[in-house]
Amino acid sequence: MHVAHLSLQDFRSYASAEVALEPGATAFVGPNGQGKTNLVEAIGYVASHSSHRVATDAPLVRQGAPRAIVRAGVVKDDRKALIELEINPGKANRARLNRSPVPRPREILGMLRTVLFAPEDLSLVKGDPGERRRFLDELLTARAPRFAGVRSDYDRVLKQRNALLKSAAAHRRSPGPEVLATLDVWDSHLARTGAELLSARLELVAALRPLVARSYAAIAPGSDLAGLVYKSSLSETELSTDRAQLEEQMLAAVAETRRQELERGISLIGPHRDDLVLRLGELPARGYASHGESWSFALGLRLAAFDLLRADGDDPVLILDDVFAELDTGRRSRLAEMVAQAEQVLITAAVPVDVPRELAGNSYTVADGKVTRE
Repeated sequence: MHVAHLSLQDFRSYASAEVALEPGATAFVGPNGQGKTNLVEAIGYVASHSSHRVATDAPLVRQGAPRAIVRAGVVKDDRKALIELEINPGKANRARLNRSPVPRPREILGMLRTVLFAPEDLSLVKGDPGERRRFLDELLTARAPRFAGVRSDYDRVLKQRNALLKSAAAHRRSPGPEVLATLDVWDSHLARTGAELLSARLELVAALRPLVARSYAAIAPGSDLAGLVYKSSLSETELSTDRAQLEEQMLAAVAETRRQELERGISLIGPHRDDLVLRLGELPARGYASHGESWSFALGLRLAAFDLLRADGDDPVLILDDVFAELDTGRRSRLAEMVAQAEQVLITAAVPVDVPRELAGNSYTVADGKVTRE
């Protein structure tokens, strides 16, 4: 799988841009603030419908423009597809596939798969649990696009349940039978959708565990073993991946914490409260890993995701956004060797010397709002 062409209209700093791409390595080189990351961000957005830099769509639209349009020509197994996303802040986004509208943008998820590593990924190691939950859920969706719907359903149930709990807490008195009956219904929905998401996460972590250990060891040989532990709000012990069993456990846990939830006005049980604990040897990486170890662990997570997606049948597009400048010579060389055989690698760098010779290929200069092929 590779991107053959990228077209932008009113996306970030670009009024318009047209970039032809090929398999192999391509570098976008230019001073900071010239729009290199905007290009790869657009490709990542087509794949995941989210940005690795911001939480909302509004910053993606060029100032003064009503909307942004991103088009990507994708080639997979010699078959071509044109994917178009229209980004409308405050309104529903729209999507087209081969110039025909699709009912919902999420129906084109999976047409392009990417693995993107950027400086923001340090938050996977040093940041809050939400960053690591997002990593797992986006990878789930990349492997099986139907999980976009599962995540959406769970978020909707959680929002409705929290609204009910918040309303009950605000009245500062025991909820009546009608409120409790309604809460029982939302408990059931929460357990059903939560169990499906939790089961998939547990299976994903089990698949990632050996891949992360291998990738980290390759990047930082001689270091402590990198490990993953899924920490659930349901139990401190290891959980089964059986959905029916998880649903029962979640219902029981919700019943046990109902009084606390009513007092606090928030849901205390479910995948939204979970964490992926990263470990180096016997210690958690968060708070103990050095800067270099944190970078290596974040890289290990992304490379493991790449290996997992590749094992599903085809190479995702690998994007390395301003990565090599942060790595020492040894880590830089080892990373370059590991990714050189990917079908397509897109790199951003401030200066040409930041692009390893193992990834020498096509090159574009990005400056003054223009993308020029070298």
